[in-house]
Amino acid sequence: MHARILQRNTSMLWLLVLAAALAWPSALPATTESSAPADTRTAGPSLLRELVGTVVGVRTTAMSDSEAAASLGARRMGSGAILDPTTVLTIGYLLLEAETVEILTESGKTIPASVAGYDHESGLGIVRTAVPLDGTPLQLGDSDEIEASARVLTLGHGEPAATELIVISRKAFAGGWEYLLDRAIFTFPPVNNWSGAALMSSDGKLVGVGSLIVNDAADDRSGVPGNMFVPVNLIKPILADLLSKGRRDGPVQPWLGLTTENVRGNLIVSRLTRDGPAEKAGLAVGDIIVAVDDKRFADQAEFYRHIRQVGPAGSTIGLKVLHEGALRDVSVRSADRADHLRKPGGI
Repeated sequence: MHARILQRNTSMLWLLVLAAALAWPSALPATTESSAPADTRTAGPSLLRELVGTVVGVRTTAMSDSEAAASLGARRMGSGAILDPTTVLTIGYLLLEAETVEILTESGKTIPASVAGYDHESGLGIVRTAVPLDGTPLQLGDSDEIEASARVLTLGHGEPAATELIVISRKAFAGGWEYLLDRAIFTFPPVNNWSGAALMSSDGKLVGVGSLIVNDAADDRSGVPGNMFVPVNLIKPILADLLSKGRRDGPVQPWLGLTTENVRGNLIVSRLTRDGPAEKAGLAVGDIIVAVDDKRFADQAEFYRHIRQVGPAGSTIGLKVLHEGALRDVSVRSADRADHLRKPGGI
């Protein structure tokens, strides 16, 4: 009882502090000019409006019988940031196994497009348009300079102006779909138009791409809601690969084809990809994963790190699994996730 009251009071304190920080510039601690000069300034009203032309809508339809259609829905809508007249950066799940892609401009035009590339490791995707866009490209910023307490801007398609936010934390994010970011960007207050939205420094440079709304954006488990953005620096070393080959070059991370949930400290298998490595190895929904090559783990993030330490895609991963009350060892030959996705037009 006392723990719940303490957590509720801590959450309320966070909300009050952050609200004050957004309302009064002096409420945030000052940072040195060498650390992140652009992110300590408050954006003016003119910049908030000028940024509208830098973001477009991304509308996709997935192949009806695809895995992605079953898990993410066949019809998806989000936003994307213009990188050049024919290139748009967006969140990757909008593009998974997409059959059709359309770009919606702020001037009301609908432009046919195709998936140029998708990267599971970062969760980002690239769209190429059939004709040049009439919007304004965004300059890529340095997401490593964005730290907790920085003021940032977000903009999704259809919004009249960018919205000012504050970075509440930089911490790891682990998604149950075998997805791990070491230093995701978490912001407050939460916004609804997050999918593929642009996150920008206070001088209008792109530093992140919107992914999710979360219930615990702070790094102290206080229950403060917010949004998670993928740092834009993750796309920089692979952008040329995605544009030319549709995927990153070189070794890729091992993929098991399972979705897990952390339930009271237990990592439980909640879904298996049809004909994926884990299903072929005999894992079942409801199994509890206990260890990777006899290494225990504290959470999903550590589970993924143990798997990736074994080797790249193609490596055999040894799992210790509790199945119907009995402990057993399962060997899973990992794969490249891209090989199990139906390829949309363009890749």
